[in-house]
Amino acid sequence: MKKLTILVLILLPLFGFTQANKFIRKGQRATDPQEKISLFSEAIKLEPENLDAYFYRGVTRDNIGDHNGAIMDYTKVIFFSPSADVYFNRGNSKYSLMDYFGAKEDFEKAIELDTSFIQAKYSLAVTKFNLEDYESAILDLKKMNPKTPNILMLLGQSYEALDDFKNALLSYTSAVLNSPDTQTFYARGQFYMGINYYKNANEDFTMSASLDNTNVPAFFFTAVSYYFLGEFDQALNYFSQVYKYDATDIDAAIGLALTYYHLKDLPNTKLYFQKAKNLLKESALDEDDGINLFKDTYWFQKQQYALKKDFETLNNL
Repeated sequence: MKKLTILVLILLPLFGFTQANKFIRKGQRATDPQEKISLFSEAIKLEPENLDAYFYRGVTRDNIGDHNGAIMDYTKVIFFSPSADVYFNRGNSKYSLMDYFGAKEDFEKAIELDTSFIQAKYSLAVTKFNLEDYESAILDLKKMNPKTPNILMLLGQSYEALDDFKNALLSYTSAVLNSPDTQTFYARGQFYMGINYYKNANEDFTMSASLDNTNVPAFFFTAVSYYFLGEFDQALNYFSQVYKYDATDIDAAIGLALTYYHLKDLPNTKLYFQKAKNLLKESALDEDDGINLFKDTYWFQKQQYALKKDFETLNNL
């Protein structure tokens, strides 16, 4: 009887391990996230120290936006078996929660454990950028492949944040030359827009839009650049395309109102300005019709002079 008891004690953990792995494999094959989480949780019930189950559940939780739950799972894995991949994943979860200091620590730990971990190095540079540590971000980025578009665009943004416009332009232009696509032209267009080089911005946004007709922001900024160049017919064309794509786009409605005003079409000016106000009042019920109603719009935050200049006239139509 004693020997039989010992044999059962030996076989029970083995049975639990086998069953736990079955749940993990089923979880990996499942497509529904909640089903996957349930299966990984069942594996953990059978084998509380099964780190694979915690890791896969963490990944699944991340994918559905449960970043706090993912962090708990990754932390469990790190406690027993720290690795670069798990630190990297936890860093991404923290970044998604805008815990940039926590993300920075995890990305640094991932790099410490794997000095060739390029994704972690890039994510660390992005995190430093968000922490406004631009000099350090630039140093990190320069150690990576300088021909990679994402690296070059982030370099441009970092230099731009330091008002080093010469190196910012060099970085953005290198990105365009190495990868002339909708994203790189758009990024350089944004840079030109920020320093009021509207003609250059217009050329880049027009190219960005032509390379990808689903890049709605490129169409919007093509319209904005035409507006500031005084080419109102062209501005109207592009604003109209953006508004046609999304009739709830408040900034496009404001752009249409401003453009129609300069084209001396007062009925349409009034129409689209009222549409913009109606959309804004849906989320700002207590706000009056003053300019503060527009405080969250692109025109108020980035082009306030242009909005203020004609605001009273438009508001009183």
